[in-house]
Amino acid sequence: MYIENLALQNYRNYARAEITFSDGINILYGDNAQGKTNILEAIYLIGTTKSHRGSKDREIIRFDADESHIRAEIKKDGMHRRIDMHLKKSKSKGIAIDMVPIRRSSELLGTMNMVFFSPEDLSIIKNSPAERRNFMDMELCQLDKIYVSLLANYKKVLDQRNNLLRQISFDKSKMDMLPVWDDQLVKYGIEIIKKRNHFIDLINEIIPDIHSNLTSGKEHLCLVYEKNAEEESFASMLAEKQEMDLRYQTTQTGPHRDDIAFLIDGMDVRKFGSQGQQRTVALSLKLAEIDLVKRLIQDNPILLLDDVMSELDRSRQDALLESIRGIQTILTCTGYDDFIKERLTIDKVYKVVAGTIQEELDG
Repeated sequence: MYIENLALQNYRNYARAEITFSDGINILYGDNAQGKTNILEAIYLIGTTKSHRGSKDREIIRFDADESHIRAEIKKDGMHRRIDMHLKKSKSKGIAIDMVPIRRSSELLGTMNMVFFSPEDLSIIKNSPAERRNFMDMELCQLDKIYVSLLANYKKVLDQRNNLLRQISFDKSKMDMLPVWDDQLVKYGIEIIKKRNHFIDLINEIIPDIHSNLTSGKEHLCLVYEKNAEEESFASMLAEKQEMDLRYQTTQTGPHRDDIAFLIDGMDVRKFGSQGQQRTVALSLKLAEIDLVKRLIQDNPILLLDDVMSELDRSRQDALLESIRGIQTILTCTGYDDFIKERLTIDKVYKVVAGTIQEELDG
């Protein structure tokens, strides 16, 4: 699987742009704030329906326009596919696959499988639990359409329950409605917990060897899925914490409070690991993600690397470069650095300057 062509109209700092990619290594280079990351964001958005930055559609549309258009042409399983996406400031996005509009954005997921790696990902270990949950959710949503539906329904029920908790503080008669939302929360929450648990099990089949190689066999890494509630006890925990939920007017129990622990020989890297250990674990996690997607879809994902090479030392660079062989990679950097030229077979090189993309034919 690879992306053949990307066209943008009124997308961030691009009035119009079109770029054709090789199925191998593609380099986008230029100074900061020229629009390199915007290209990667557009690819990720048209594959997952979401910006990796968390941006809203209206924030992505060029400042002097009312709507934006992205078109991607991909090749998958020997077939050419086309995805069109319209972003509008005041309406939900419109999406078409092979010129046929889809009713729900979630129908797009799985059409393209991508792994996005940015310098921010190197901090996932020490940052908030929300970022680690988002890692699980974004990967599972690309790989499992049932999970997409479960997560959407869970979030909807959670919002409704929290809203009801706030209403009860003013009107106690609405307490009778709480068990209805409790049942729904437990129903969807249990299935989410099961799927996350399976996902962590799969990662744990892959990541120990990767991390051992990165550390020359000196460290053993495993992930622990820290469930806020077990499947069998979710309902009872929700009931036990009802008084606290009413006091704070928010739901204290459920998979929306899950986390992942990273243990090196039993030590929690989040709390006690050095910065170097945390960055190595983050790289191991991304490399494991690439391998897992390969296994599950029986194909290579598209790899998006946003100026991450400059954040890694030589040995970690080598490990990442080794992992991308045979995978379409779109890599941004501020300079077309010698270390890239010497250690990679480059297929295409583009210079990005102030919202313009110039192909360099000697790439």
